[in-house]
Amino acid sequence: MCRPLHCTLYEDVPHAVMLNATDPLCNGDLVGFHDLLFAERQFQQNIHARGCVVHACTHQCLTGICIMIRHFSHVVGVVLAGLLLSSNAQAQDKSASVVTVAAASDLKFALEELAAQFQKQSGHKVTLVFGSSGQFTTQLLQGAPFDVFMSADESLVFKLADAGKTKDRGRVYALGRIGVFVPHSSPLKADGSLKDLAAALDDGRLQKLAIANPQHAPYGDRARQALVHAGIWSQAQKKLVMGENIAQAAQFTISGSAQAGIIAQSLALAPALSDKGRFALIDAAAHDPLIQRMVLLKSASPTAQLFYDYLGSKPAQAVLMRYGFQMP
Repeated sequence: MCRPLHCTLYEDVPHAVMLNATDPLCNGDLVGFHDLLFAERQFQQNIHARGCVVHACTHQCLTGICIMIRHFSHVVGVVLAGLLLSSNAQAQDKSASVVTVAAASDLKFALEELAAQFQKQSGHKVTLVFGSSGQFTTQLLQGAPFDVFMSADESLVFKLADAGKTKDRGRVYALGRIGVFVPHSSPLKADGSLKDLAAALDDGRLQKLAIANPQHAPYGDRARQALVHAGIWSQAQKKLVMGENIAQAAQFTISGSAQAGIIAQSLALAPALSDKGRFALIDAAAHDPLIQRMVLLKSASPTAQLFYDYLGSKPAQAVLMRYGFQMP
């Protein structure tokens, strides 16, 4: 004898049909599909119109619908999960194909050229962030998400390596130089011996001297050393305009905010600055060498390794030398 099927349509659950929890196949599952709701309503209307009682034979039919919907629900779930995983994988692939570089600001023009060449040849994008090496070191110690660090002072790379933040101890990519840059409107001479700078401090021609902050910018520290070597650091301190990095110090100089600046040769030789003033190298013996080292961070991607290797290639070195860098 056929038993009646007890089903309850929960109208307060939007777009859903819940079969009675006493049914062992449906187990009170909630199915969120419009088609099942429509089929259930149509079935009930037809049964009531004919004055029939729903028996177990009909229950088999509804049970079949329940099973099909469950199967469809499972398939949709698998498809959606697959799409989500695919989307995540694509996002990860895209992220992995972008190299993020923290670079000392003396590299601004040279590295922009190198990054453009690498992107053209490889198809991989390089995102460059310029600043002072000391500030980058602090950020990297705190977990800043960079792939490559190009420091103006190798001691900062060693500091990161000792803290376990890098893949290894990196390699030297260039030797930097500093010099005196004076804008065309300045009454000072471009004198690498700093003798005219000393004279200008005495006769009042020098009102402002731009350097990078020695506390966290290697180029600023070497400028300080050169002024100490020339015996004019005490006098010069009163005239200093400090940039957060060497690029900002150069900007202060070419804008006329300072009558002179001690800046990186790599910036002075760039087309954006070279026609805006005069430049003279300071004797390398007047300060500690600027040994510039780069390194891959622990989280660096395989694409970052490609860019890192490219920077050590002969074509890349040729570009660096054109901007006044010496090769190790």
